[in-house]
Amino acid sequence: MAGLYRWCVRPLLFAADAERVHLATLRAAGALGRQAAGRRLIAALYGFDDPRLRIRIGGLDFANPVALPAGFDKNGVAVEALAALGFGAIDVVPVSARPSAGNRVRPRLHRLPADEGIAVFYGVPNDGAAVVAARLARVLRSAPLGVSLVETNTGRPAGVDEVIEELVDAARTLLPVTDYLALNLNCPNSAGGFSHFDDPAHLHRLLQALGGVDGLGPVFVRISPPADAAGIDAVLEALDPFAFVKGLSFHDPRFDVRRLLRTPAEELAAKRGSVSAPVALTHTQALVREWYRRIDRRRLALIGVGGITSAEDAYRTIRLGASLVQVYTALVYRGPGVVREIKRGLAQRLARDGFASVAEAVGVDNVGVARP
Repeated sequence: MAGLYRWCVRPLLFAADAERVHLATLRAAGALGRQAAGRRLIAALYGFDDPRLRIRIGGLDFANPVALPAGFDKNGVAVEALAALGFGAIDVVPVSARPSAGNRVRPRLHRLPADEGIAVFYGVPNDGAAVVAARLARVLRSAPLGVSLVETNTGRPAGVDEVIEELVDAARTLLPVTDYLALNLNCPNSAGGFSHFDDPAHLHRLLQALGGVDGLGPVFVRISPPADAAGIDAVLEALDPFAFVKGLSFHDPRFDVRRLLRTPAEELAAKRGSVSAPVALTHTQALVREWYRRIDRRRLALIGVGGITSAEDAYRTIRLGASLVQVYTALVYRGPGVVREIKRGLAQRLARDGFASVAEAVGVDNVGVARP
């Protein structure tokens, strides 16, 4: 199946504009996933389950630790198909309180074949919280569903009070149709990449306001990791009073993925946006390793995102401290079967190493860390 995608399907897809292909794929997947027969077909082609892969985080049960990050399904149109594909969790959009067309510049999505990477400059286009909530209310949820919340992309940075109010309003609208919320606090392609919440004091204010929302469930926070231990401790101190925060993921604006790429510099210069590619894996794992040593592991989980393309990548990231791993760019280059391949490979490695569950493997390679 992987060979069929690589040698037959992918060349056809790569011959067309990347954004058009992305939208067409979502429409087709959405149509297929809305039908019970379509979901059964997807599961038959790509499904794989193993009880060792189950993990519980923040009161939620995940069938496996392989998750889809926000950004792939920007308006929640293909959730049922993606769940049938076998993801353990699905993040939708990111969604802003108000609709946004995203960045006007085209193209907004570029392939980097020499690096099996992509450059994304969408600027979080989405239909807005009310429309997305109405759409998700009709979705059959078979895997934990999260919505990633982001500031509306107006082309200008808004004041911190305005952004907090907007994120809280979006949370109230979307809570009834989600299993968890994810705060995307540092989107690199909107507001010039600026985030008020790099300041721990502002992060604390946001979480304090969010804590006043009735019925709030688990919240996962995506942050810009500080450069030093004191900065990490300041972030953790800001999070500490809020028990609803159950996990962390990272986007590091200081880490320049582009300098590691094989794509010629002149070609790369014409492709705006944040880059995702396998070369980011080492940095992803370094962040997981460092933060796992400092978090309260009884209440916080880490989500590894960036550069994960194989079962070995996922397993190593888990053994360094990640409880979930997110996979996006590998779908583009290796096809939908990559989810099954990663899960099967994880199950084989867990069995080989004598682990009864993936939770037992979390953090075992983080030298000097006492097991909880």
